[in-house]
Amino acid sequence: MTGTLYIVGTPIGNLEDLSLRAARILRSVDVIAAEDTRTAKVLLGHVDALGAINNRRRLVSYFEGNEAERTQELMRALQAGDHVAVISEAGMPGVSDPGSYAIAAAIEAGARVEVVPGPSAVLAALVGSGLPSERFMFIGFPPREEGARRELFGTLRGEVATLILFEAPDRVGASLGDLAAAFGGEREASLGRELTKMYEEHVRGTLAELASKFAEVAPRGECTLVVAGVGPGAQVEIDIEGELRRLLGEGLGPKDAAQRLVVVTGKPRRQLYQLALSLQRPPRVDVDE
Repeated sequence: MTGTLYIVGTPIGNLEDLSLRAARILRSVDVIAAEDTRTAKVLLGHVDALGAINNRRRLVSYFEGNEAERTQELMRALQAGDHVAVISEAGMPGVSDPGSYAIAAAIEAGARVEVVPGPSAVLAALVGSGLPSERFMFIGFPPREEGARRELFGTLRGEVATLILFEAPDRVGASLGDLAAAFGGEREASLGRELTKMYEEHVRGTLAELASKFAEVAPRGECTLVVAGVGPGAQVEIDIEGELRRLLGEGLGPKDAAQRLVVVTGKPRRQLYQLALSLQRPPRVDVDE
């Protein structure tokens, strides 16, 4: 193989954030595989105004629906000696965006893979939040389904690292509410939206405050949530059996008691439900004959 696969980070909003190196690569490659060709044409119009371009350059779509099939085409282009660039709609390909198939295939085939770093919503939101940045964990998009989302947040309750996740504007309120239930409403957090754009904003506060703010009115634009990790010395262990006994004693049924603990333990709902059922049953009494 003589072709090189370039993984190019692109602006997350402001076109001026595109690096000179990224612009040079995008002008010189033979193929650009783009998650959204409409967005790519706007970017390339900006790039091409900066200098001469490769007249052989082709723009092809490369999104979740055709990623596996199109990757094979890109590998054939590399084998033919073409240089290929992969770009996402915004940010870094392969991070919550298409790109991982092409990277893995190129590595397996022995092709050269060159990463061209670029703007990052993860780092921009983290730094702008003012929360600790020495250790952080990127979660990506949480599950859309409420139960799965709550289970995930429950498993992260004791995480000491600052947590970063993407979320769609219309689900921000629900996710913030679930985070507050899992971590406690007093946990510090920040919502970064429209990062690098004209209306960039960092809304900082506790999870309870942010959940209340966005419960009814969804924020506008692309959103990145940053949540502080658990503080030193915090008690995060839960007596699951004891809590279930308490909830059952308060009159909750096994199903509702299990659901209440999903969000703070991260344990599977079915497992908690079975335990609640066993605790609800009266103890067996052996009668001597």
